[in-house]
Amino acid sequence: MPRHPAAFLVTLLAVGIGAGASPAPAVAKVHRCTAEDGRTTYTDKRCRDINAADAPPTPAAPGAVSKGMRAARCPHNVQDLIFEVTSAIDSRDANRLAALYHWPGLSSDEGYRILDRLAIIVDRPLVDVSAVMPSSPEGVDGEYYPQTTVRQAPVGLRVEQTLDNGSTPARTYFGLRRHLDCLWISF
Repeated sequence: MPRHPAAFLVTLLAVGIGAGASPAPAVAKVHRCTAEDGRTTYTDKRCRDINAADAPPTPAAPGAVSKGMRAARCPHNVQDLIFEVTSAIDSRDANRLAALYHWPGLSSDEGYRILDRLAIIVDRPLVDVSAVMPSSPEGVDGEYYPQTTVRQAPVGLRVEQTLDNGSTPARTYFGLRRHLDCLWISF
C-alpha cells in the first residue's frame, strides 16, 4: 500500500482522465477554388493561398449530374488509360490526371510534389500518348532470335508534348501499376 493513499488516488485519477482525453482526429477541409482562367481546383489549402477565388457550390436539380462532374472510372486496360490521360491533358485538368495516379504509400510532401508535376504536364500542348513496351531480350551477339511470338504487356506510357513555344519537344514517362484490377500511372 502506498504511504499516502490520497496522493495515490489523485495520481490514479489524473492518469485515468488523461488517458480518456485523447486528441480528436484531424479533419481537413476541402476548398473549391476557381483560378483566373476559370478552372476549378479542389485543395486543402485556402483559395487565396493558391491565388484563386472561393467558388460557391452550384445548385443542381435533385438527381441531376453536374455538367463538370463525371463518374469515376477505373481503367482496366491500356487503351482506356491512354484515353483518360489524353482527355485529362486535353482538358488541362490536373485533378483528372491525378485521379489516374497511384497514390498509396506516398507522404503528403511527395503528394504535393507529384501534383505540381502533374499540373505542369497538363499545361503543355499534347502531341501523343503511347504505350511503352518492354525492351526485347538480347540473344547471342546482340541479336535476338525469337522462338515464338510472345505478347508482352506495356510497362509504361510516354507522353509527347511541346513546350509553350510550340516547337521544343517535351517527353514524360509514366510507369504502369495494376492495383485492385485497375491500371494506374506513377513516376
